[in-house]
Amino acid sequence: MKSLAEQGVTVLFKVDAERMRDGAKPWTFVASGAPLRDDLLVRTDAVSPEACLEVCLPQLRELGVVIPD
Repeated sequence: MKSLAEQGVTVLFKVDAERMRDGAKPWTFVASGAPLRDDLLVRTDAVSPEACLEVCLPQLRELGVVIPD
């Protein structure tokens, strides 16, 4: 996350207690800001923080964000 912030990307991780109780996907990941173009958001809801990253990190890489291994 620090690497993303250093590149101008704002990241929000959220867990929702209601969705967790309901058995829904309680975790949300949202990334926005430079170097993402226009008002583009990279966002997903998932069952875990790791699942959020599995979806969003490849998308961020495709948009030119450098993400260390």
